[in-house]
Amino acid sequence: MPISKRRARKLPSKPRKARAPAVLPDRRAMENFLAAITGRRGDEATAKAQDVMYEAWERTTSRSRIALAHKALGISPLCADAYVLLAEEARSIEEARDYYAKGVEAGGLALGPEGFRQYAGHFWGFLETRPYMRARAGLAGTLLKLGDVHGAVSHYRDMLKLNPNDNQGIRYVLAGCLLRQGDDGALKELLASHEDGSAFWLYTRVLVAFRESGMSDEQAAALVRDAWSANEHVPAILAGTKPPVIRDDGYVTMGGPDEATYYVTECGPAWRRTPGAVAWLTKLAASFPPKKRTRSVLH
Repeated sequence: MPISKRRARKLPSKPRKARAPAVLPDRRAMENFLAAITGRRGDEATAKAQDVMYEAWERTTSRSRIALAHKALGISPLCADAYVLLAEEARSIEEARDYYAKGVEAGGLALGPEGFRQYAGHFWGFLETRPYMRARAGLAGTLLKLGDVHGAVSHYRDMLKLNPNDNQGIRYVLAGCLLRQGDDGALKELLASHEDGSAFWLYTRVLVAFRESGMSDEQAAALVRDAWSANEHVPAILAGTKPPVIRDDGYVTMGGPDEATYYVTECGPAWRRTPGAVAWLTKLAASFPPKKRTRSVLH
């Protein structure tokens, strides 16, 4: 999940002509600049194929992106990012799954056993590991959509071992999977293994603590206050007294109702399956004094 700290922009006092929505550059294309600084590693053919993929990420039409992905595979069949792009352009979830699986295989072969030994624990910190990690995240995501939660969890756990820093935000998806499975033991271990002040993490921690029901009133209030401070909108959207807010640009505003909506979409069913949890959370949150509002306008 990508996160932006941008606040809502003040609307102009006079109406203006509507503008076409800006197309944000694909962040993967920016890795080309890092590669130029750090140098290309791996065999020459795979490096050349990856350069083609940096070009593909910059294209804005499916046809040109797909053509460049096939060109990259013609240079090197070990170009995992080419399969990632083809998966993103696939016509069905099953086709996407198969492309992602090929990407995982290709990325693993490109790294080789030595690469896994060398980069284990530091994946994503090295550019040559990223195509493999993108493909594996995509594969796990498609498995999840196809109902194979166990398969997805296996991939997510392995990815966190390869990259404990979790630059991709895998821990959030894994936490959602563990909630679906009702595996509170594994979820508690995951929550304890990451210092995270996000609303997603803090509200999930609150739910697990409520299920254990071993808290004093003071401990409960402290946990809920921490979560509420991160995002005050979650209790109302969870209870259905406030409408969800969905953004279509792939971003969420930290502390905003769109972030709360994302959390409720992912974890709301687990809250509602826990008897009394939503009412308890709503009651505690209602006891907190309203936050002071500060205006912040971006120019």
